Amino acid sequence: MVQVRFGQLASSVWHMSTSGRVLRILRRLLDREWRETAERWSRSLPTGEYFNDRWNRAETLELGDGASIYDSSAVLGDVKVESHTWIGPFVVLDGSGGLRIGQHCSISAGVQIYSHNTVRWATSDGRDKIERAPTLIGSNVDIGSNSGIALACALVRAQ
Repeated sequence: MVQVRFGQLASSVWHMSTSGRVLRILRRLLDREWRETAERWSRSLPTGEYFNDRWNRAETLELGDGASIYDSSAVLGDVKVESHTWIGPFVVLDGSGGLRIGQHCSISAGVQIYSHNTVRWATSDGRDKIERAPTLIGSNVDIGSNSGIALACALVRAQ
């Protein structure tokens, strides 16, 4: 009985010391990445951005060729993004009603694009349904920081 307790304690101490070493190594690596990014690009990013490549994430999400999306951005439902579109940090792309974004777009930090709306559902005490409708962002469109785009909108570049 004493050996089991000692063994569990020894295992816990070993695990904590191993975890502590790993954590210290990760902190040193992250600190190096912070310094290199600050020196090269004059910026500091949220921690997750140092561990995830935004072009790999875009590929995993099957966005268009050359598209990129920051790790801090949320993608919900049926979202299609064409080639060479940049999706910045802290963006919400809601495709619950369908969302299409063209090529060569710039979706700036904090933008929220919705294809659903809960106003009628909430104000009817849940009697009305949640509205869903496709939202379209055409090609060559720039959406400025912290903009909100409602469902059923179509933003296209004027010719």
